[in-house]
Amino acid sequence: MQSFNCKGLCIRVDALLKSLIPATHQLCLLDIQLPKDQQNPIFQLLYNTLIKGRDLIKKCENISPFNLLLNYRYASDILKLEKKINDIMGLMPTHILLDARRLMADLKNLNFAKKLETAESIFKPASMVTNDPSENTFMLQQMVLDRFCDSTDMELDSLYSNHYSPDGKAQFHVGLEKSIGDLKELLFDDEVSVVGVQCMGGGGKTTLGLALCKDPQIKGYFGNVIFVTVSQSPNLKGILETMWDKVVERKRPEFQNVEDARIHLQHQLLQHSKPTLVLLDDVWSRENLENLLFEGPRYKTLITTRDSSTIPRNTSTRLYKLPLLDQEDARSLFCFWAFGHISIPSNVDANLVMEVQVECEGLPLALKVIGSSLHGEPCVAWESAKNKLSKGKSISDYHKEGLLECLETSIDFLDDVARECFLDLGAFPQGKKVCADALLDIWIYHRKLEWQDTFVILLELASRNLLNLTRKSGRTEISYGDASELYFSQHDVMRDLALYMGCQDSIVHRKRLFMPMKEHILPGEWELLSDTQFNAQIVSIHTGTMDENQWCEMNFPETEVLVLFFSGIEYFLPQFLKSMKNLKVLLVFNYGSKRATTKGADSLSSLTQIKSVRLEKVIAPIIEKQSSVLPSLEKFSLSLCEGLGNICKINTTKIQEFNLDHCNDLEELSPAILHMPSALSWSISNCHLVQKIPSDLGSLTSVRILRLSALPSLKELPTSIGKLGQLEYLDISVCEGLKELPEEIGQLKKLRKFDMKECSRLKRLPRSVCGLSALKHIICDKNIENQWLRAKAFSIPELRVEIAQAQFSLDWLDD
Repeated sequence: MQSFNCKGLCIRVDALLKSLIPATHQLCLLDIQLPKDQQNPIFQLLYNTLIKGRDLIKKCENISPFNLLLNYRYASDILKLEKKINDIMGLMPTHILLDARRLMADLKNLNFAKKLETAESIFKPASMVTNDPSENTFMLQQMVLDRFCDSTDMELDSLYSNHYSPDGKAQFHVGLEKSIGDLKELLFDDEVSVVGVQCMGGGGKTTLGLALCKDPQIKGYFGNVIFVTVSQSPNLKGILETMWDKVVERKRPEFQNVEDARIHLQHQLLQHSKPTLVLLDDVWSRENLENLLFEGPRYKTLITTRDSSTIPRNTSTRLYKLPLLDQEDARSLFCFWAFGHISIPSNVDANLVMEVQVECEGLPLALKVIGSSLHGEPCVAWESAKNKLSKGKSISDYHKEGLLECLETSIDFLDDVARECFLDLGAFPQGKKVCADALLDIWIYHRKLEWQDTFVILLELASRNLLNLTRKSGRTEISYGDASELYFSQHDVMRDLALYMGCQDSIVHRKRLFMPMKEHILPGEWELLSDTQFNAQIVSIHTGTMDENQWCEMNFPETEVLVLFFSGIEYFLPQFLKSMKNLKVLLVFNYGSKRATTKGADSLSSLTQIKSVRLEKVIAPIIEKQSSVLPSLEKFSLSLCEGLGNICKINTTKIQEFNLDHCNDLEELSPAILHMPSALSWSISNCHLVQKIPSDLGSLTSVRILRLSALPSLKELPTSIGKLGQLEYLDISVCEGLKELPEEIGQLKKLRKFDMKECSRLKRLPRSVCGLSALKHIICDKNIENQWLRAKAFSIPELRVEIAQAQFSLDWLDD
C-alpha cells in the first residue's frame, strides 16, 4: 500500500523541500524589509512548515522498514505535510512571488542605487582642500558626516549582506542567505548547544555573526541575543562581567578573578530559563574559550574562529565551515567597492576587471579592500594590480603571507606619506575602538603634518577600507575642529598587513617597534637586546599589569611616540621613559574593567620635548605630579579618568588643546584651569557632577572651539563668555540643567556654529542672539526652533536651523 511506502514518500517530499526552502527563506527576508502593513504572514507560515517538514523527513529516514506501525504513522504525517504545502502553494506560486518581492525591494532601494551610480567616487578629499583652514575644517566635518558616518558600511567588519539590513539602513551584502539558513537550522536543533563557525581571516565571520544576531527568526526564537568580541588578547574577566550584565540582568557581584566570575555566572545560568544566544566573535584559543562556555537551559553559544581546533568536539557541538563567495557574488561585491555598481560598467574593460576580481578568490575582505583601492584609478593601475596579484600565492587556503601579499597591492595607490600613516596603524590593537584624535596626534607631532592634512589621510584610509570609522552614538554630526567624535578600528587582517609591511628590517633598526599581541611581559627578544640602542621612532607595548621589576632597561633615543596598552588595576610606567629624550606623544590606554592606579611618575621628569599626553581609564594624579616639568606640552586629554581634584596643578602655559571626557568624580573646576593663554580648543564633556564653570571663562581669549557638553548638573554659563572674541564653535549640548543663556552671548561676533540640542529646560533665548551676525548653523530642540527662526528673519539671513532628535547610547564605549 502507498501509505506504508514511507521511504518513497521521504524521497519525494525531501526533493520538494530542498527546492522550496532556499527560495522561501529569501522570500521571508525580502518580505520583512517592507512596511508591516505590506508584509504577508503566509510567507512565514510556509517557511515554518517547510522547516518542520525537514525535521520530519530526518526522523523518517531512521525508521526500520520492518517497523510497520511507525512507518504507517510517519507516512500519514508526511502525506498531511505534503497536502499542507500544496494548499499553501496553491495560494502563492513561490518563485513568481520571490521575483515580485525582489522587484519591490529594488524599487524601494532605487534612490540608494541612483546615488551609487552617479557618484564619481566615495569622495576626493585632497582636491577639496582650500587655503582657508577654517573652511577646510567645516568642509571635512561635513564630508565625514555625509560620506561616512551615516553609512553602516563603515562599521567594523561590515563586509557583505543584502541591500537592506534588518534595521532598514542601506548596505550591500551578498552571499549570506544560505549560511544564515544553515546556522539557524543548527541553532534551532534541541540537541545542539554550541556551534562553531570557522573561516580564514577576512572571510566574513564577524559579518555573518552580526547579521545572524539581527535575523528576526533568531531574535524571536531566543529573545536575548548577545554579541561579544573576544579577540586575540581578551580581557576575560571584563568579558565575563559583560556577559553577566547582559544575560543575568541582575546586580553583578564583585568578581575576584576569572575563575570566580565563571563560577558565579555558571551558577546563575543553571537557574536561567530565558532562551539566550551568546555569540563569541573572533576566538583564537581553546584556553580562552573554555572560560567563556557555559551550560544552562535554553542557553546556546555560537563561536567564530579562524582555527577549527579551537572548537571543542562533543555530541552537542557542531562545526560550520563558512565558504568563500562564489564567482557571481564575488563579482557583485567587488564591483560595488570598485565602481559603486553591483555589475561591471559598460565603459570599462570587463575582462580586466574579472581578471583582478578572480585573483581575490572569493575572499570578502580582499574583494572589498582591493576593489576600494582601484576605485577611480586608470587602466594602467588595474593592469599593475592584476600582474602583482597573479604572481602572489593563493589566498583560498589559510596562508597568511599569501593573503597579505594579495592585500599589499591596495597600498600601492597611497602616496608615500599616506603609506607611512597606514603602517602606523599597527601600533593599535586590532578590533579596539580608539579615538581618532590619538592617531592624528601621532601624524601631527611625529610626522609634522598639518591637522587638515592628517584628517584628509584619515578619510582616505577609511574610503579604501584600510581602517573603519565610527562615531559616538547619539551625535547628530561630527564636532567642528577635530576628530574627538570619531573612533577608528581595524580588521585583524589589515593590522596584520601593517605589521607585516612595517617589520621588514631587523628589530633594532625598525622605525616601528610594535608588540603584535598582548603578552604578560615584554617579548623575550626585546629583553635579549636590552643593552642595544633601538632606532624605533614609534614604540607600542601591550601587556597586562606591570610592576617595576617586570620592565627591563632599554635604550630608545630616537623614539617620538610611545603607546602603552594594558589591562589591570595597577600599572608601573617603564623606567626606560628616561631614555626617550625626544618623545613627543605619550598615549596610555587601560582596557581593564576598572580605573588603574599608575606609578613611576619620576620617569616623566626627562620628557622636556613632549607635546601631547592622552590618558584613558586611569587615576590621574601621576601626570599632575610631574606636569610642571613638561614645559612643551601643547595637548592634554583625559578620558574615563578619576582623581582630578588637583588638576589645577597642570602646567598650562603652552597648552593649545585641553580635553576632559567622562571623568565621573570631577565636581569642581579650579579657576586656575582657565589660565591657558594659548588654548585654541577647550572641552569638558560627560562630567556629570560639574555644577559650575569658573567665572573667569572669558580669560580663554584665544579659544576658537569651546565644548561644555553633557554636563547635566551645570546650572548656568558665566557672563564672561562674551569675552571669547575668537570663538567660532560653541557646544552646550545635553546640558539639561541650563535654564537660560547669558545676555552676553550676543557678543560672540565670530561664532559660526552653535550646538545646543537636548537642553530641555532652556525655553527662552536672550534678545542679544540677533547680534550673532557670523552664525551659520544652529542645532537645537523643537521647542526653541521658532525663536531662532525669528532671529534668522530679523538679522541672520544665512542661518541654518537644524532640529536634532534626542538619542541616548554608550555603544561607542564598547570594544
